[in-house]
Amino acid sequence: MNDVVLGLTEVGLEDAGLVGGKGAQLGELSRLEGVDVPAGFCVTTSVFRRVLATAPSLDEKLDRISRLDPGDRETIRSLAEEIRNVIEGVTVPGDVAEAVTARVDAGTAYAVRSSATAEDLPTASFAGQQDTYLNVGAADVLHHVRRCWASLFTERAVTYRLRNGFGRPSADPSADHDGIGMAVVVQRMASPDASGIMFTAAPTTGDRTITAIAANLGLGETVVGGMDDSDSFIVRSGEVVDSTIVGKRSAVRAAPGGGTAEVDIPPQQRRLPSLTDEQAVRLDELGSRIEAHFGRPQDIEWCRTGDEFLIVQSRPITTVFPIPEAADDRNRVYVSVGHQQMMTDAMKPLGLSVWLLTTPAPMVHAGGRLFVDVTERLASPATRDGLLGALGGSDPLIGDALRTVADRDGFLTPPADPSSQPAPPPSTASAAEAIEPDPSIPEKLIARHEESLAATKRRVPAVSGPELFDAILEDLQELRQIMFDPDSHRVIMAVTEAVSWLDERLPEWLGEHGLTDALTQSAPNNVTSEMGLALLDVADAIRPHPEAIAVLNDTGGDEFLERLATVPGGEEARRAIRSYLDNYGMRCVGEIDITTPRWSERPSALAPVILGNIAGFEPGEARRRFEHGKQEAQRTKRDVLDRLRALPDGDRKAAETERMIDVLRTFIGYREYPKYGMVCRYFVYKQALLAEADRLVTAGALTDREDVFFLTFDEFRELARTRRADHDVIARRKTEFEAYRTLTPPRVLTSDGEAVEGSYRREDLPERAMAGLPVSRGTVEGRARVVLDLADADLQEGDILVTAYTDPSWSPLFVSAAGLVTEVGGQLTHGAVIAREYGLPAVVGVEYATRLLVDGARIRVDGTHGYVEVLD
Repeated sequence: MNDVVLGLTEVGLEDAGLVGGKGAQLGELSRLEGVDVPAGFCVTTSVFRRVLATAPSLDEKLDRISRLDPGDRETIRSLAEEIRNVIEGVTVPGDVAEAVTARVDAGTAYAVRSSATAEDLPTASFAGQQDTYLNVGAADVLHHVRRCWASLFTERAVTYRLRNGFGRPSADPSADHDGIGMAVVVQRMASPDASGIMFTAAPTTGDRTITAIAANLGLGETVVGGMDDSDSFIVRSGEVVDSTIVGKRSAVRAAPGGGTAEVDIPPQQRRLPSLTDEQAVRLDELGSRIEAHFGRPQDIEWCRTGDEFLIVQSRPITTVFPIPEAADDRNRVYVSVGHQQMMTDAMKPLGLSVWLLTTPAPMVHAGGRLFVDVTERLASPATRDGLLGALGGSDPLIGDALRTVADRDGFLTPPADPSSQPAPPPSTASAAEAIEPDPSIPEKLIARHEESLAATKRRVPAVSGPELFDAILEDLQELRQIMFDPDSHRVIMAVTEAVSWLDERLPEWLGEHGLTDALTQSAPNNVTSEMGLALLDVADAIRPHPEAIAVLNDTGGDEFLERLATVPGGEEARRAIRSYLDNYGMRCVGEIDITTPRWSERPSALAPVILGNIAGFEPGEARRRFEHGKQEAQRTKRDVLDRLRALPDGDRKAAETERMIDVLRTFIGYREYPKYGMVCRYFVYKQALLAEADRLVTAGALTDREDVFFLTFDEFRELARTRRADHDVIARRKTEFEAYRTLTPPRVLTSDGEAVEGSYRREDLPERAMAGLPVSRGTVEGRARVVLDLADADLQEGDILVTAYTDPSWSPLFVSAAGLVTEVGGQLTHGAVIAREYGLPAVVGVEYATRLLVDGARIRVDGTHGYVEVLD
């Protein structure tokens, strides 16, 4: 294949490395029947690399710019300008100049478009990051080709790549600035009557049933660049269901001497539509054809001359969430599992499949996330209220979104025979009323977990090959029996009901909210809160040894434990950390995904928290904090009972309340244990599976042990049997995973692809306040510390932790925080339970908190009424 100049009809998606993302997309489009693309050709990336090679002065500059922080705007601006000046001044090789000249015609105008290899990707579109030049005369095409090459290094393009993980030093050359290639697309210039963009799915909600079109007169710059209001059309099922025609004062058109110019539109034409309804429908049909070819919703640039449409670009919409696969075409409703499990990050295939083997609930997955199909329960009057009550009680935004869907006429089909639907169960005594608050019950349940786990640790690592997978499957059955044991379920239900009972009765009888929060502090058997306090003890062991502290301040990676042994006091510090890891090293952020690094595998993640504990607390803080919480709970219990006895019928009310408080304190700690036991087992499985992966690497079947993370459990098992890996599948799934990581999963998703938003529907909020769910009473003011990665946490006394979600791995950080704000959570999810345990005012379910609250801003968290205020 010619590596200098290629016609658009000669290339397709497989040639992106040679003609860039835009060139590959346009080439692919030009092959589609019924899709017209302006004729043109590509100056390939090989030419760009040859040009860079002729300017050795660029090497050092390219290396420097690839290592910059995206926030270093002044350095980026200066260095990028130097690089552009060098590139724009190079001489185009003679054979290239000849090839380009042979393809252009004098008297014809051209559009010259940049086409980088890191462009129009599923993970990042790079839309508008490089330059396009319109209405270029044949004699000036080469000059504008150089300008396109140089546009790879505009300030905005460099910053965009750095922020999206491109352009940093990497073993993969395509991730470096000097590894990204730039091709140039040269096309005959169209002189359209109207132009615009078309999204084949709603760009904000993801609804695949509609096409959104924006249009304006003349060239598309006023639409793409957002310079002017545009006509808009919404098309659904082959008809325009909504449209807005605006008054248009100007249009961008080709200028007589080259380039473009903004021209006034005569007053009598300003209200004319850019498209007729019939043309909008035809455009929708064209978009559907293009979307079907590429297999995902598209962002399409188009232009119209007379009644004919030309497509000048199509790229994937990178923000819409994938739809789970279904067995039929019925309308369906899915609820996010991650918002219940406090882990909304994308999961790798092995993690997804192991979780699906663990849970008895029927689940589907899309975009690396798990969902539960609630269609049947939401459609049936017999089960709808129970579903809305349960899910809405834990997450009001999910409940409100589900009500929105349930209220839509015709979307859900009720059961044909309502009498065949299961009736609600007869009313019986609640679990909290039936169970005795006997401390031996949780102790026996925990002992069963530990006994079973000990057997797992003996059995699973002792086998290899296909037998290992059989052993894990057998052990997963045991895990399911323990986790969903009726006695264990009864205890957890008793806790849930006791919390609900107290939250309902105490405000009614005493006129005070949030009393339950104090009653839960320092409850026994809470492995998650104990984990946080235990790290305070680790800090006590290290605090007397400044040389050991210095090692933690400069961890230099996960080898710092070995380096501790070389400094005074380091051996004692190392023993304390290793002892902690023996008990809790199987935990990590996102621990329901077996593939995520555990603390034992990446102990440096704990260093910032240990250092914060050393700096922020005096010795013995763990004991003092536990005793203080215990005394506060006892004091609150006495106060509540005394106040109740003073009421009419007070002795009965006090007796009932005392029993519920005893149930709560006896069992709430155990509620954290089943997940802890599951994570302990997961770590045993992971170590054994990675040992198997190492054997496959030694045998030459794999190149990297972690490649198995991109296989399902069954695929990994087959690989262990055959020693033959499908490396193409692994590579494709790695690319897909990177795309999934950029997506925000919706709480509620329909089979139309619509991410349905819920609302708190609150009208009692102070100005500038953000609504959430109150989960731990009290009010606190302080500095917001927005933390997206536990390893980057740097909390000081009085700081309020703001993050997307918390799972048990975040517990050590809670001892340093003055309050908590999360985007995800419910009354009995991890963050709420531990915030109450530690007495932190907390509001969860605050949408987009990590984006709307600025790190360092002063905020007020009202954990009693459920909102967050920005104070400055």
